[in-house]
Amino acid sequence: MADTIAETVDLLYTIDQDNLTLDQQIALGSALAALAQAERLEQINERLRGIHQVLNTWALRAATSVDSR
Repeated sequence: MADTIAETVDLLYTIDQDNLTLDQQIALGSALAALAQAERLEQINERLRGIHQVLNTWALRAATSVDSR
């Protein structure tokens, strides 16, 4: 997903804004804002994935230590 976001941002930044109508400029600004939000959500998702892995590891260790008693 990150590649798609990065590629889309690159594409949007190649648009010649001087030749856009006011409506097109507003749409471009909205698209850039939406992509920034999507990028931030992807970062949050990556952090949550890491936290999930840590919690799973702890749970597995706790279950293993209880079983070996």
